[in-house]
Amino acid sequence: LRLRQFQVTFATDCSQLVKMVSEPEEWPAFASYLEDIKNLRASFLQSEIVHVPRAQNTKTDSLARSVRIQPSLVVHMDQYLPVWFTEST
Repeated sequence: LRLRQFQVTFATDCSQLVKMVSEPEEWPAFASYLEDIKNLRASFLQSEIVHVPRAQNTKTDSLARSVRIQPSLVVHMDQYLPVWFTEST
């Protein structure tokens, strides 16, 4: 929102993720993650999540594959802790 983006499209190559966001009641094991996604989407005037098959996005798929083979550490940085973290402590 600080970038003045009020309409956003989230694209993923994971069709199951799109189904999870569209039908959260069908995925109770992921409720805390889906709540975070719901809250994120609510901060925009309009948002959508779409499935883009890997075959239709070869450059991004190649970049993702090259990153996966390199050792890395994932760090979550935000003003607030994610819901799933605060509930587990």
